[in-house]
Formats: sequence, C-alpha cells, structure tokens
Amino acid sequence: MSRALFLLAPLVIATSLVSCTIGPLTTISAPHLAPDPDRHLFDWQDDGGPGEVAVKINLSTQRATYTRGGRPIGWSYVATGKEGHGTPPGRYSITEKLEDKYSGSYGWIEDEFGNTVNGDATPRTRVPKGCRYVPAPMPFWMRITGYGIGMHAGIIPNPGEPASHGCIRLPKPFAPILFDSVRVGTPVTITYGG
Repeated sequence: MSRALFLLAPLVIATSLVSCTIGPLTTISAPHLAPDPDRHLFDWQDDGGPGEVAVKINLSTQRATYTRGGRPIGWSYVATGKEGHGTPPGRYSITEKLEDKYSGSYGWIEDEFGNTVNGDATPRTRVPKGCRYVPAPMPFWMRITGYGIGMHAGIIPNPGEPASHGCIRLPKPFAPILFDSVRVGTPVTITYGG
C-alpha cells in the first residue's frame, strides 16, 4: 500500500461510517478537504442600514437575491415548485409570519416505527392501518399568497432545481436569518430570469 493510500484510509473509513449514520457529508471534497463550492447555499451581508429588505426570486436559476434600500445584501438558493406544482411568477408581499407552521396540504405517511411509507401524501390520502399522516413542517413561514404559497425552511436536494409543491424552500440555516430581517409587507418578486 502506498504511503498516500495508507494515510487516506482512516479518513475514508471515518467518512463512510459518518455517512451511514448521518447521511453524506457535503462539505468534504477529497483529497484536499476543501468545502465544495457547489454546496454553498447562501451568503448574507446585511449592513442593517437604512431601507427595507426586498426579495427577488428567479425561477430559472432557483436563486433569490436580497436587497436593503436597493443595496445587495445577500443571495440564496431556493427550491420552488416542481412540475405540476409550479410557483407562480408575480409581485407579492409577505402577509403572515409564523415561526412554527405545518402544511395543511402536504405531508407523509409513516408506520408505527416512524418509517415513511408514502413521502408525498395529502390529508385526503388513505392511511393504512397502523400508520399515521404527518403534515409537512414549514418552519419560519412567510406567506405570500392567500392560497398557501410562502417561503419557509426546507430541504434543497439539488441546488438549482425545483423540488417543492409550490412553496419557496430556503436553506435551513438561512431561513431564520431572513425571517428576522423581513416584516409583514416586505415585497417579494418572482420572475423567470432577470
């Protein structure tokens, strides 16, 4: 065994063990262990200065940009509505903010051991005996429509690709930052490009 392989073997074994217990590590990029730039999901540089925060979501790139008083203060990946559940473009504003919210439209069904048996259920989906329906959590909820679309913390499985049922998912570590920086009335613009 070469010296390089001998030195990397413990890292490979440790990474494999951690991946089995908590999922894949997305910040390790062998062999130099630098962060993977493709997994950088947001940047926030709010100066806290004058002006209101505004949100602009680009459906084509699945990225949002944030300004305060017209000055750029950050960006993030988002995951908007996948095919059949599109997020509608338009001009909106935040009409409701709730730290803890659960979907009234979507969730999953799990068995008595907590295993997911249907990951794309609605409250009307038949629940097999011994199972239960679990409404999807939508923490740091910021409503923008009267028919259930808003921004909230969620999983962004493939940055740059839609993945939701219509809502705008924000990176989980970023959602509370944005939630604390906006107010009811903050403008949200959703476009294709531009």
